[in-house]
Amino acid sequence: MLTRRSFIASTLAILASPIGAALAQTGWPSRLIRVVVPLPPGGSNDLVARLVADRLQAALGQPVIVENKPGGSGNIATEYVARQPADGYTLLVTPSSHVVNPSFFVKLPYDPVKDFEPITQLIQTPFVLTISASMPVASFKEFLDYARANPGKLNYGSAGIGQPHHLAVEMLRTKAGLDVVHVPYKGAAGIVPALLSGELQFTIGAINSLLPHFRSGKLRALAVADSTRTPALPGVPAIGEFVPGYAMNTWTGMLAPAGTPRPIVERLSAEVNRILRDPQVVNDRLVAHGLEPKPTTPERFQEIIKDELVMYAKLAKDANIKPE
Repeated sequence: MLTRRSFIASTLAILASPIGAALAQTGWPSRLIRVVVPLPPGGSNDLVARLVADRLQAALGQPVIVENKPGGSGNIATEYVARQPADGYTLLVTPSSHVVNPSFFVKLPYDPVKDFEPITQLIQTPFVLTISASMPVASFKEFLDYARANPGKLNYGSAGIGQPHHLAVEMLRTKAGLDVVHVPYKGAAGIVPALLSGELQFTIGAINSLLPHFRSGKLRALAVADSTRTPALPGVPAIGEFVPGYAMNTWTGMLAPAGTPRPIVERLSAEVNRILRDPQVVNDRLVAHGLEPKPTTPERFQEIIKDELVMYAKLAKDANIKPE
C-alpha cells in the first residue's frame, strides 16, 4: 500500500529527475484524467482499468476516472481517444483487439500505430481450451484424436468473428488440421451457458470467466492457449507443447493519443508499472482472477503491437477470413 511517506519520497524523486523538470514546465497533471475502456463494465479490461485508475489518482494527485465506451468491436472508443488532444488527460485501456481489428475491417477510422503513443502493457489474460463435461475425453491429446475422428461434428463458441476465442481456435484448426464448426455469439456471455447445456462441445475462452466452472467440475480445462503454461492453472499444459508454433497472447494495454509529450508518457509508464509490480495488487487483484501482470516499457509495447499486427494479418489470410 502507498503510504504518505513513500508517496512524498516518490514525488520528490520524480521532481528531481529530468522527467520531473519537463513535467513541471508543462504543468501536467493539473486536472482530471480520463481512462477510456472500449468494453462494458465487469470484464478483465474494466477491472484492470479501474484498479490502475484508483492507484494513479493517489500517485498523480489528480482525479482519474474510467469511462466505458463499448461498441463497434472497440473501434468507437479507440477512434474517440485517437482524436483527443495529446495532452495526457485522455488515455485508452484497450484489449488486443487493437492489433486484431486491422485484419478484420476493410477500413478503420484510425491507425493503430501512427495515432497512438504506447504507455505499457497491463495484463495478459490466459485463454484456455475448455470442454463440456459431457465430452468423452480427459486430456488435450485425447481431444485432438477425438476431433480428428469426428470431422465437422464439434461445435465451438466465440464472442464473434475476429474475437480472441475465434482466432485462437482458427490458429489451432490450421496448425493441427482440425475440422470444427464455428458458432459465433453476440458477445462472450452466451458461451458458458451453451457449454453447460451441451449446445457447444468446446471453446477457447478467457480464464477469469471459466475458473469458477473449473473449480465446480462442470467444465474441464484441457490446455492453455499459448506456448507456455499459466500460474493460475499450473497442472494444465499449453497447446504449444503439442502443436509446434502455437502461441496466442491476449492482453490489455494503455495508450495515449499520438504526440503526447514524452515526459508524460514516461511518467505514466513508470507509475503504472509500479502499480503492476505491487505484491498486493499482483496477488490479491490480478492473480486471484487468473490475470498476469505484464509491465513493459513504451518501446517494448510498440514492438509487441507491430509484431502482432503482422501475426494476425497472416492468421486471417491463412484462415481465409475476409475483412468486413
